[in-house]
Amino acid sequence: MAKYDSTLDLCFAALGDPTRRMILQRLARGEATASELAEPHAMALPSFMEHLKKLEAAGLISSEKKGRTRVCELAPDAFTPAKNWLTEQSAIWDGRLDQFDDYVTNLTKERNK
Repeated sequence: MAKYDSTLDLCFAALGDPTRRMILQRLARGEATASELAEPHAMALPSFMEHLKKLEAAGLISSEKKGRTRVCELAPDAFTPAKNWLTEQSAIWDGRLDQFDDYVTNLTKERNK
């Protein structure tokens, strides 16, 4: 895996905002219009649209203009890059913690001798 992946940066930056996470939670239930997604949020529509743009730039959602309405949905495999990165990090840290546990166990045995 590359040390630097701008796509992953965009994904985590998008996930760092509670409004965008709420949008993703709603879209997990199915597609919705931009107006439907904006309804529970106390902000102007142009400000809300910026959130949608960031989610789309991160590859987490896709949108399509249908007449005068913008319909959004979760992108297929949207979370795969983040999931893969987190899985890799988990494996690395599990290995390091196992090594640390072995070190502490051996140290304790040596001190008890």
